[in-house]
Amino acid sequence: MYEGIVQDLIDELGRLPGIGPKSAQRIAFHILQTESFDVARLAEILTTVRERVRFCSICGNISEQETCSICRDPRRDPALICVVEEAKDVVAIERTREFRGLYHVLGGAISPIDGIGPDQLRIRQLMQRLADGTVQEVIIATDPNLEGEATATYLSRMLTTLEIRVTRLASGLPVGGDLEYADEVTLGRAFEGRRVVG
Repeated sequence: MYEGIVQDLIDELGRLPGIGPKSAQRIAFHILQTESFDVARLAEILTTVRERVRFCSICGNISEQETCSICRDPRRDPALICVVEEAKDVVAIERTREFRGLYHVLGGAISPIDGIGPDQLRIRQLMQRLADGTVQEVIIATDPNLEGEATATYLSRMLTTLEIRVTRLASGLPVGGDLEYADEVTLGRAFEGRRVVG
C-alpha cells in the first residue's frame, strides 16, 4: 500500500478490465517516472471520448455520430447481419476483410451467474431489424465459451420462427496449434465442422 494519491491512482487503474494490482502499480509508476508522459493529453482524450463516443442507433457499435461508419456504408450488404457480443468483436471481424455485411452488437452475452439475461441484451432491437424482410442470413458470432454458446442457442431458437437462414461461425483448431493441447470441446467442434478436401 502506498500513501494517498499514489494509491488512489493504482486503485483506479486496477478497476480497469484486464489490469490486475501488479499491472496497475506498474502503469502508475510509469506515469510518475516518465517525464515525457503527457498526463494532460491522456486526461483530455479520456474526457473527449466520454463526451463524443456513443453507440450506433442501428447496430450498437461505437461511433462518434448517430450511426457508425459501417451502417452508413452503401457498399455493405444489408441482407447479411453478423451478431456479435461486443464492439471489439466488430473490429476483429473487420480485420479479416472477409465479411461485407452489417453487424448487430448485443452488448454482452447471456450469463445467469452475472445476472445477465436476454432482456439485458440488444435482442429486441435485433428482432426489430429483422422484421422488414431485408435480411436473408444472420451469422451468430458469439464467443465460443459457455456464455457465448448459451446466447447462440437462445438466438437460434428465436430466429427459427423467421424465414431467415441462421448460421454460426465455425470453430475448431487454430492454425499452428497442436492436437495434444486442444481441449475436448474444441477438438469435438473440429470434427463436427470437418470438410471435404480436394
